[in-house]
Amino acid sequence: MRNWTGLALAGVLLIAGCGSPGTRSEEEAVAIPEARPDAVNDRFARLALTCVHKEYPNKISHVMNDDGDAKPPRELTPAFYGCFDWHSSVHGHWLLVRILKTDSKSPMKPAILAALDRSFTTENIAAELKYIEGEGRKGFERPYGTAWFLQLVAELDESEDPKLKAWRETLRPLEQKIVGETEAWLPKLAYPIRLGTHNQSAFAFGLMLDYARRVKNGAFEKQLVAKSLEFHRSDVNCPLAYEPSGEDFLSPCLMEADLMRRVMPQAEYAAWLAKFLPQIPTDGSTGWLTPGEVRDPTDGKLVHLDGVNLSRAWAMEGIASALPKDDPRVPALLATAKLHADSGLKAVSDKNYEGSHWLGSFATYLTTKRGISGS
Repeated sequence: MRNWTGLALAGVLLIAGCGSPGTRSEEEAVAIPEARPDAVNDRFARLALTCVHKEYPNKISHVMNDDGDAKPPRELTPAFYGCFDWHSSVHGHWLLVRILKTDSKSPMKPAILAALDRSFTTENIAAELKYIEGEGRKGFERPYGTAWFLQLVAELDESEDPKLKAWRETLRPLEQKIVGETEAWLPKLAYPIRLGTHNQSAFAFGLMLDYARRVKNGAFEKQLVAKSLEFHRSDVNCPLAYEPSGEDFLSPCLMEADLMRRVMPQAEYAAWLAKFLPQIPTDGSTGWLTPGEVRDPTDGKLVHLDGVNLSRAWAMEGIASALPKDDPRVPALLATAKLHADSGLKAVSDKNYEGSHWLGSFATYLTTKRGISGS
């Protein structure tokens, strides 16, 4: 098997890939320019470009029904097989689309376009759809991976660029399947999923709501708003002191607060937040919440805490954005968000694949302020 680490050659990174499902093609290479000095988006784009078609190592969540299901990742899910797992591949593709839209001068544009053209084909998406329709896969990547997929669709939907509009249409069959499955699942979900990892419902609901509003799916939006209020309107005194758990990349408390700003009027939300997170100080201090500590960045679980710092930062910025400008909690939220952002962004590098295959997406969500209205 080829070494997929990537080859540094004359200041250009060459990324090797595999061919169409079921075949081995001649080596394909995409030239990725060096990052511009102090251009963090370039660094993040390079991380995604080096992994979206990097098949191994790979951790698949795969229900096998017979011997015929024993296939390599590129054949099971030919659009989203890279970046170690399906959901990281999805948000790696989202990252690339986001950079295209927010950085018109990015030198990464040719490489990004080539990578997305390779992934977003009618044949690849048809195979993705066939895969998730397989027996025993009703809950595949639900809700984290599917939420990121809908965020990817929303990102494409916002663009008037003909190529991005075409990709958006290519993804539509898989989008419709995921939305339909989610709409069927929500009434059956009796309780919120209050984890700091993939299955957390609050984070997923937030991404899904942003998608529903973007594509004007009023029925899906109404369902998500109702479920969010059902689960969380009466919540008080979130145990922030219990966070983070040792493998968290999402804060259960802060992600819930970031969700609820999306479903409550400002005055109601400000009052709800006072009861839900009374720990937020009014003196602008940051000691109420310290960044998570990663003691071994080569451990795929422990490195999650670099992600929790990034996601806490964007959640606190989102919470602050929903409060009145003169709310005394805003300075503490923004100062603490900056503390977490500084810590999280310093950790985003290509040194260890355990973090590099996904942290760039979290960093891009933060630095481009994706979750804040109007961004």
